[in-house]
Amino acid sequence: MTSEVGSNVDEGAFGNPTAHNLLIMTGQLDYAVDLAERFEREVPSTVNFAFDSAQLDGEAQVTLRRQAAWIRQFPEVRFRVFGNTDLVGSEAYNRGLGLRRARAVVAFLIRNGVSRSRVEAVASNGETQPLIPTQNRERQNRRAVTQVSGFVQDHPLILNGEYALIVHREYVQSATRDPAIP
Repeated sequence: MTSEVGSNVDEGAFGNPTAHNLLIMTGQLDYAVDLAERFEREVPSTVNFAFDSAQLDGEAQVTLRRQAAWIRQFPEVRFRVFGNTDLVGSEAYNRGLGLRRARAVVAFLIRNGVSRSRVEAVASNGETQPLIPTQNRERQNRRAVTQVSGFVQDHPLILNGEYALIVHREYVQSATRDPAIP
């Protein structure tokens, strides 16, 4: 009998947290990807808009407050906000509207304690990435999506390779039994 992938997690002597740390340190698991997946799991990453609007409604503001609280926990991480529209209207108009939506989200996050240097509205997908392909008005397509984009350069919390090796060496040494001690 076969089981789902991931249904059996070996928590043996090595331990899942240690295995995860080893994957990060050896470059086998990208920390930014890991944080992006965590962000997606823990916080709604999408807010929706009314037709032809970049105004944040109450539901969007609740979601963005949750995003801001999560983002403030990770001062070394950068985020991008992508604005989207439905397929009603010209491509040029929708590209501008999508960018206004992304900028509205960025402005709200900044007002809620996120540093301006860590969040940006870098692009608008306009009407090019609909969730539901229809020529009609579709609320799910009128959205802004917040995503992890990387790390703030030269942030003091980012471990460079040399420091990570020292931390790893000290960690391994702390777990090694000294034969001189009975």
